[in-house]
Amino acid sequence: MAQDAGWGGGAYGGAPYGGPSGAPGWGGWGGGWMPPKPGVIPLGPLSLGDIFGGAFSTLGRYGKQLLAVGAALYGGALVVVGAAAAIAYSAVADHLDRLFALTSDEDPASRDLTPVFLALGAIALLGFLSMVVATAVVYAAVPVVLQEAVLGRPTTFSAVWRRAWSRVPAVIGAVLLTGLAAMVPMLLAMGALAACIIGAVAMDGGGGSALLIVVGVLFFLACVPVATWLWVKYSLAPSAAVFENQGPVASMRRSATLIRGDWWRVFGMTMLAGIIAGVASYLIQIPFSFLGMFTGVLGSANLSDDPNPAAVLAAMSGYLVLMLLGQLVSQLVVAVFPPLVTGLLYVDRRIRTENLAPVLAEAAAVPPQYTA
Repeated sequence: MAQDAGWGGGAYGGAPYGGPSGAPGWGGWGGGWMPPKPGVIPLGPLSLGDIFGGAFSTLGRYGKQLLAVGAALYGGALVVVGAAAAIAYSAVADHLDRLFALTSDEDPASRDLTPVFLALGAIALLGFLSMVVATAVVYAAVPVVLQEAVLGRPTTFSAVWRRAWSRVPAVIGAVLLTGLAAMVPMLLAMGALAACIIGAVAMDGGGGSALLIVVGVLFFLACVPVATWLWVKYSLAPSAAVFENQGPVASMRRSATLIRGDWWRVFGMTMLAGIIAGVASYLIQIPFSFLGMFTGVLGSANLSDDPNPAAVLAAMSGYLVLMLLGQLVSQLVVAVFPPLVTGLLYVDRRIRTENLAPVLAEAAAVPPQYTA
């Protein structure tokens, strides 16, 4: 196969789409020839329908592998957090009992508050780290599946799992650096806005203080497009980290190179993918919320007038379980669908700028003179 479909960074080195590619029989898909479609997308420049259709087709054909990876990771994260919460509760149960027993005119003692806050902090930190790792593995698994889905090749859960885990450090680095790059202008904007407000307060009113606040607000609003521009500019970095085995910084450079000249299109499709995933996530959680409230009402009906924390947790256990299940299922949609669209945008940009289509077709064993 031609460099395994040329997934390396610009490894194929062909001319842009439509020009001579240097591969025998492949001169682009012009002249009435239709691009072949061995997998979930046609091997040519992708339209909006091609990208979103390819994302849904990938979910249909490879949903078991993707959702199994996501369920294993997010389910494991919930188990870890649940176990940590149980251990923390057993450690601070006496402190909680004393806090719940306080009357409205009594102040809690620091010897009770400190262990509870430490336990909550430890649970929150462990939950955050677990979710970061789980999300990174899912973000890595999506391009792994797309590498096969674009070519129409089958894959297995174990193959996706092994490959995704091997790229987790690079994906975490790319995501964190991208988030940091987008966060810096926002932090500067919030700092400037806070400084202007403090300065206006120190001036004790007048036209100068109002002008200072207006300047701070305008500076803040001016930084929002900068943060958005950086976020979109580096949005293909996780895909490049997996497709091309790049490190975090190199992946960000590749993303910036591929997006050059097509920022608005990438921005629009990425936002649309996020909106679709958000709406789907909300609709998924609705039935779980109704069922959870129903079980919560039934459980709380048996509580005494002065229940202890353990009794409250037991009564609300059905509600908590259903809400966690709803959150797990909706998180799978949010974590999988937008990266699928982003991964296909990566493929599209390489087809358009690096003439990747002929190499993909050769890897998929499509005849050079294929026509639909």
